[in-house]
Amino acid sequence: MSDKPVIAQKSPIPVDVEEGKAYFWCTCGRSDKQPFCDGSHKDTSFTPMKWTAEKTGKKFFCGCKMTDGQPFCDGTHNGL
Repeated sequence: MSDKPVIAQKSPIPVDVEEGKAYFWCTCGRSDKQPFCDGSHKDTSFTPMKWTAEKTGKKFFCGCKMTDGQPFCDGTHNGL
């Protein structure tokens, strides 16, 4: 099993988030419910990353899974 995630997409995924709600960002790239976990990481070394929204608004989650600013896009996909 590879230690590198699957690139789900080479662009950020915009999501309207709600203050106080917890989100579980997919770190493996295998989820069919991108950018969030659907359990597809089972039998891998990956686990989802929990993030809780501090305020309601739009956030741009990383789709390539290579960001240094997990769980958000930092533009890394531009170099892939």
